[in-house]
Amino acid sequence: MNWLVPLPVVIPLIAAGLALAMSRRPRVQGAISVAALSLVLAVAIGLIFVTHTQGPQVVNVGGWSAPVGIALVGDRLSALMLLVSAIVLLCVLLYSLAQGVADGNEGAPVAIYHPTYLVLAAGVANAFLSGDLFNLYVGFEILLAASFVLLTLGGTGERIRAGSIYVIVSLLSSVLFLISIAMIYAATGTLNLAQLSERLLDIDPGVRLVLQVMLLMGFAIKAAVFPLSAWLPDSYPTAPAPVTAVFAGLLTKVGVYAIIRMQTLLFTDGALDTVLMWAALLTMLVGIIGAVAQDDIKRLLSFTLVSHIGYMIFGISLANQTGLSSAIFYVAHHITVQTALFLVAGLIERRGGSTSLEKLGSLGKLAPALAILFFVPAMNLAGIPPMSGFLGKVGLLQAGLELGTPLALATVAGGLLTSLLTLYAVVKAWNKAFWQEAPEELPEGTTPRSMFGPAAVLATLGVLFAVIGGPLYNYTDAAARDLQAQTPYIDAVLVHGDRGEGDSDAAGGDDG
Repeated sequence: MNWLVPLPVVIPLIAAGLALAMSRRPRVQGAISVAALSLVLAVAIGLIFVTHTQGPQVVNVGGWSAPVGIALVGDRLSALMLLVSAIVLLCVLLYSLAQGVADGNEGAPVAIYHPTYLVLAAGVANAFLSGDLFNLYVGFEILLAASFVLLTLGGTGERIRAGSIYVIVSLLSSVLFLISIAMIYAATGTLNLAQLSERLLDIDPGVRLVLQVMLLMGFAIKAAVFPLSAWLPDSYPTAPAPVTAVFAGLLTKVGVYAIIRMQTLLFTDGALDTVLMWAALLTMLVGIIGAVAQDDIKRLLSFTLVSHIGYMIFGISLANQTGLSSAIFYVAHHITVQTALFLVAGLIERRGGSTSLEKLGSLGKLAPALAILFFVPAMNLAGIPPMSGFLGKVGLLQAGLELGTPLALATVAGGLLTSLLTLYAVVKAWNKAFWQEAPEELPEGTTPRSMFGPAAVLATLGVLFAVIGGPLYNYTDAAARDLQAQTPYIDAVLVHGDRGEGDSDAAGGDDG
């Protein structure tokens, strides 16, 4: 079933070309995009089943066997990330299509939007599936190039300014990543992740530490880890609601995914675990303090996004199975919940004319369904039991208590404080926007039902993660075991490679 592996990259790229060719027929573009992402979702479901039952699946691009060629690898971790990202990408696309219909497609560069969005989807999938460090860089650059375009849609001065900050920071992280790649190739003679996991053990520990620091800095910028996170709150809130939602839900998580892969496959000596734990603690606290101080819903959510990245980094820094499994669970949870909240923020802006908490009010009377739609994922983000946010945080805090070091216990305390302050921030926003009287009469606005659906699906999915919390945690436990064992990934790439069934049977016969 390894033929499934390249499809999440290939399908969006082909669809992007078709959408570009149909630039004068926006309805056809929309149909192509929905069909393509629906197929990607179906493939991701297939990969979840195959990787869970048969182990990692590998395709060597161009038929060149690893480590000479570039490998695409689907394992439990990448399959889960693909599935959640496919759901989010499809829901945000449906939201944006409904928004376009509601606006009469006025002022929206539709001909650009669909091809760019599909290229973004391909870049995300390529990053999750890459078994080669340079191809991972290519995946990042594909999604970043697409994100530059999406971030500045509309061409307003505020969006161009925010886009400029994003471009500069992204280029800095890309340069760091590219320099790291050059240094790693000079030191080891390979960029294949499976082979690197073996060769990095043979180089000087000091050199290995420098390489790890360089990679970690590049990925930490992309993941918005403190102190490299200051760019995010100024970049995301100015973009259109669908763009902000997909950025908040996915792009930082690609950086987190890269850190997980790096720490579990390439650098397993724990040299920077303490540094990562300090970064996790500071990311939680600085981010949530920033959120509490905000009076704009989008900026508040942007700061909570930063703070909750800290939970994921904490799980990685613990370097034990419980922490890693909980981090993976929390990534999946946070992608859906954060995306849902940004989509709801777009609905609030349409109905109330603003996302400023100083201008909003009375929305609970005017749009009670919208109040519920904000409340559910907000409580999930805060970690109210028995929601999935609570389950993820309990797992992370339990893993910290298991480690028991003073820093781990301090980070556990920081996680509890962050959760309480998150609850305070979102309740304050909900109270001001929905329950308090508006300072002045709100402008007439509409919230089309067709835009409610995608946001409601993601909010419901966040709740569903709690319902299936046991099976989902079993899956993430298995993913964490594979990551820590390393051999399933390494053997799939270097031993089995892209052999067909006939070759596998022949190999089995030789062994016998």
